[in-house]
Amino acid sequence: MIEAICGRVVNEVAQIACAIARTSAPASEKLNRLLSAIHHHGTTVLIKEKRMHDMIVAAMQENRAIIKAHTERLISIFEVIIREGIEAGEFKVEDPAEAARAVHTAFTAFFHPILIEHCLQHGEDIGMGLREQVRFILKALGKSY
Repeated sequence: MIEAICGRVVNEVAQIACAIARTSAPASEKLNRLLSAIHHHGTTVLIKEKRMHDMIVAAMQENRAIIKAHTERLISIFEVIIREGIEAGEFKVEDPAEAARAVHTAFTAFFHPILIEHCLQHGEDIGMGLREQVRFILKALGKSY
C-alpha cells in the first residue's frame, strides 16, 4: 500500500517537474519554478492529505527503491535544466551532473516531508527561506543579478 501511494505522489511530482522543464523559459526561471513547485506540492500533501504524507515519510525512512528512483529522476531533470543554462550562457558551472546533485542536496530542507512538517509546526517562514535558497543556488550556478 505504501508503495502504491508513494508511486502516485512521486509521479505527480515528476509530471510537474517535466512540465516545467519542457517550457521555453530561461533555465534560471525553470529551476526557480521547479524547486518552488516541488516544495509547494510537499506542503500541500502535508496539509491536505496527512495520512499520505505519513506514508511518504515511512517510505523514506525505510529507504524504499521508489524514493531512490524519484530522487534520481529529479536530479536528472535538474541536470537537463542546468545544461540548458550553460548552453545559453546563463550558468557557469563545469559539471552539470555535480551541480544537479548539489542543487538537490541544498533543497533537502524544502523537499523532505519531515523537515517541511517541522518548519510548519514551529511557525518558521519556510517561504522566505525557499526564496533565499533559490537566489543562493542561482548565484552558485553563475547567474548574475
